[in-house]
Amino acid sequence: MPRPHIEFVQQQDLPFETLTDGLDFKRLSFDAETGASSSLVRYPTNWRRPGAIHYEADDEFYVLSGDLTISGTTYTEHCYGFLPAGFTQRDAHSQNGALVVRFLSSGAAPVPGAGVHDEQRLVGYLSMFEQPWTGNFHPQFPLGAGRKWLRRDSVTTDETWILGTLPLRNGRRPEKHPVVEEMYLISGELIGPQGVMRHGAYFWRPPEVWHGPYGSKTGCLMLFRTVGGPLSTVYTEEEQEFDWNPSLKPIGVVLTRA
Repeated sequence: MPRPHIEFVQQQDLPFETLTDGLDFKRLSFDAETGASSSLVRYPTNWRRPGAIHYEADDEFYVLSGDLTISGTTYTEHCYGFLPAGFTQRDAHSQNGALVVRFLSSGAAPVPGAGVHDEQRLVGYLSMFEQPWTGNFHPQFPLGAGRKWLRRDSVTTDETWILGTLPLRNGRRPEKHPVVEEMYLISGELIGPQGVMRHGAYFWRPPEVWHGPYGSKTGCLMLFRTVGGPLSTVYTEEEQEFDWNPSLKPIGVVLTRA
């Protein structure tokens, strides 16, 4: 498999590496065939990349803290952007530094100068403080959660959204999806068969993998995305007991933090 099943890793257990443009990053997962990657990127105070570049890859990001300005648009805490391949990124800078979850659809290096992009795929700016909560996902989806849509791609049909859950909520049915499902835990705790995920937890799950059920003592806020199409869910017919205090049994990674 070009990108391994990871379930789950805490970003706090990964070291920062430094890029040539002065940015630090933690690689969460990587596709050895396409170069597609999911990373945590740290921008230093007063960072600047003058001029114009574009990527021959989709550039998707969510700002966890700080500020990041691209082509005159400033993204701050809980802001999101999806810049499709060819989008011209001008005079990128960060005044106060930033911590950003970033997804690139390939490993292509940035190209100097302006590019041409598909306007219908662009999500130029969204603030989660302004986006509405929605619900009614699936008849078997447990009550006590809401969703904020970030992207429903008109070409690939891939989706990105925020999921928020109430404290002491849990499900009782394992589930699976026909597409890749990827998650970064923004805040709170999420409990599942592999252990207790805390803020900074990340998983990348291939299609058709049974998982769950999940719950949370604290409530949590999660960034989800699919690759390969929109999310649809199949649940098991039978419920199972939920373990509120599972032991740590990660898949695909070795965790070092106690």
